[in-house]
Amino acid sequence: MSTFFRGTLVLMGAVFLSKLFGFVFRIQFVRIAGEEAVGIYMAAYPAFIFFLALIQLGLPIGVAKITAELYAKKKHAEIQGLMKKVWKMTFLSICVIGPAMWFFIPFLANTLLQNEHMEKTLYVGLITIPIAAFSSVLKGYFQGLAKVEETAWSQLIEQFLRIALVTWLLPYIVRQESPAETAAAAMMMALVAEIIAFLYLWFKYKRAKKIATTWAPYPTKPILQISLPSAGSRLFGSFTWFLEPIIFIRALAVAGVGVVAATNLYGIISGVFVPLLLFPAFIPYALSIVLVPAVSDARARSNKHMLQDRISLAMRVSAITGCFAATVFYLHGEHIVSVLFHINEGSGYMALLAPVFFFYYIQSPLHAILQAMHEAKAAMMNSIYGGLGKLFVMFVLASQPGIEEKGAILAIGFGVCLTSFLHMATLRQKKEAGIGFTFFALPYVLFVLTIILRPVVWPLAEMPWVADSLVTCLMLFIGLVLTRQIHLSDIRLVRKLIKKS
Repeated sequence: MSTFFRGTLVLMGAVFLSKLFGFVFRIQFVRIAGEEAVGIYMAAYPAFIFFLALIQLGLPIGVAKITAELYAKKKHAEIQGLMKKVWKMTFLSICVIGPAMWFFIPFLANTLLQNEHMEKTLYVGLITIPIAAFSSVLKGYFQGLAKVEETAWSQLIEQFLRIALVTWLLPYIVRQESPAETAAAAMMMALVAEIIAFLYLWFKYKRAKKIATTWAPYPTKPILQISLPSAGSRLFGSFTWFLEPIIFIRALAVAGVGVVAATNLYGIISGVFVPLLLFPAFIPYALSIVLVPAVSDARARSNKHMLQDRISLAMRVSAITGCFAATVFYLHGEHIVSVLFHINEGSGYMALLAPVFFFYYIQSPLHAILQAMHEAKAAMMNSIYGGLGKLFVMFVLASQPGIEEKGAILAIGFGVCLTSFLHMATLRQKKEAGIGFTFFALPYVLFVLTIILRPVVWPLAEMPWVADSLVTCLMLFIGLVLTRQIHLSDIRLVRKLIKKS
């Protein structure tokens, strides 16, 4: 169990730094660019991710898996042959799909998103995609070699450059009368950061490549057999995200909200409130990565006690993390948004989002456990049902006058809850996992009790937001310890592992 914990802690540190840099970038971007430019950027970003997923065809995952297998057998020449083949496949994909996307952008901006001002940002994003695609191949290569530090450093370099450019260069470019140009300039800065990160990976790749003096041809079929199935799952996820701003803006238009106002609202919700709610999610995310090999190992040994112990611990930690996040953001979220992002809009958004986003924190570990227990197809279908349910409810509710963006927020929460409960229902059928619906019940009850009692014990907003949040966390922590959701032995173990690390 200590190895499981140690691996999780190290990974948490890496993911936390990446999340922190990304969060600082969002703060600076929102403060400098303004709400309309942020709305355009955030409405265009899902299209960028969908286009990237289309061009990648799952090749980075194929590269990671095949490279790991060949490296274990010391077949360095075949690794180079694999890379040559994947470079050609990626280049061909860019040449075939790229022009189609170029001609699709005017239709996407003017007809689907109903905002011609998004064209420039979408075009710059499309120019960024080839660099991002080649970077993803290199990241897959280093993951296959088990050299995660190269990938981690490239992400930190990219995030640091984005922060620096937005902080020191964007203020000289911002034009309040032209938010479209501001959003396009921010996407251009992301392109510059992506290029520098790619050059770093390329330099590391050239040094690693010197191990093999020759190369051997590698067939196409095994690459596609691994890449295409994984591409299908990712494509659907990115496609539902691609549809989200389209449905959001169209539904609000039916309710009588203008396109510019709807775009601004989408930018605030998806660029400020949701990322803030998900900032502590690096803990369950790290757990989900470690859980796949940990659960697979316990099953391979037929060690039912170890299997249940690891699953129970991971779900307990995830539920507690969600409990802290939901409580703090429900009580102090709008104050934190006002202080960090200088945004005073969105009254009541956090009160709607926080209670349901508790379940997001248990979603990724549940998905990982299902994958490790050979239920990947069920996990994918659960995600599909959640994504489709979210989009359907979003259009129905957000198009109702008087509900509008609050209906869209409720739809986002509905998608989160539906996927999480479907994952739990699927895992509950696996008797060996020994898990039901009770592991999150007590933390959720404590969340409800804390948001009721905290204003009674100590009035809110009388102190700076950090101190105010710490008082809330202390009160919740006492409740978790008294109900034995947090054990003192857990704290001693974590301290011991941190010292060893």
